[in-house]
Amino acid sequence: MESSVNKAETESAQVEKQHPGKQLLERDCYSCHDPKASRAAMIAPPMEAIKRHYIDSSITKEEFTQALIRWVNDPETETKMPGAHKKFGPMPYMPNPDGVITQIADYLYENEIDRPEWFDAHFQEPHRKGKGMRNCNCMIFEDTDSEYSKTGLSLMKAAQTQLGKNLKGAIRDFGIDGAIAFCHTEAVRITDSVSMMKNAIIKRVSDRPRNRDNQANTEELTYIAAFKNDMATANGVQPMVFTEEGEVSFYYPIITNTMCLQCHGTPDQQLRPETLNTLKALYPSDLAIGYKENEVRGMWSIKFDIEN
Repeated sequence: MESSVNKAETESAQVEKQHPGKQLLERDCYSCHDPKASRAAMIAPPMEAIKRHYIDSSITKEEFTQALIRWVNDPETETKMPGAHKKFGPMPYMPNPDGVITQIADYLYENEIDRPEWFDAHFQEPHRKGKGMRNCNCMIFEDTDSEYSKTGLSLMKAAQTQLGKNLKGAIRDFGIDGAIAFCHTEAVRITDSVSMMKNAIIKRVSDRPRNRDNQANTEELTYIAAFKNDMATANGVQPMVFTEEGEVSFYYPIITNTMCLQCHGTPDQQLRPETLNTLKALYPSDLAIGYKENEVRGMWSIKFDIEN
């Protein structure tokens, strides 16, 4: 007599085999994203790579589905895999009804899928000298102890020091609400002034910006997600450093502390009602509240010439 466990496993396998998303995946996607292809023969990243870049523990099925629909409908600008985008070029536009993409997304989200034999070893390659970066196709990934990393940290600390000194002065002179108004008009100017002085491009970017000028781009969102993953898995964080065509790109997370929560915490807890009212008045589209301590609130994005 078949056990209940074996019966459940058999039924699950039958459901997976019959899933329309699996059939669509194999028919429409594997012509380019074939999991049986060798690494040298790949003309596009395997679907397992796409799945890992688009899905983490914080992504719901609906969010994944919508992201996949946006990418298929606009592969030139909606990719979350800038390295693969650069290596293989943008995916050709192939119009598909949203319902078809929804079925494929449902199958990808709910099931393990085939992946190339070489994939697991390849996926770990970027982690050997640093942490968090998932994609090694776009640039050369530098050792986090390199001179470029030290230069990036130095630039970050210079900007951080100027911002911190001015913010503390504003809090002392005007209180928390006055300091918010100060940040509204002066924070970007201070960062830009340090950029000019240091001959670099220094930005603070976030996936949940307060100021829309600080919205992370598609590539930066990938790095922020990687930093969040490292924090969640207790791996610790290290800077990400890349070099390409004479330019260094440096990234480092902005992690919340007690002081941050006075302006970025939870309403009616760390965030006072009067402070929340000030934020709403100055930043009607504010997304940068509701944080706890030791969370990734964004990151420093710094670019400088190798000659630096």
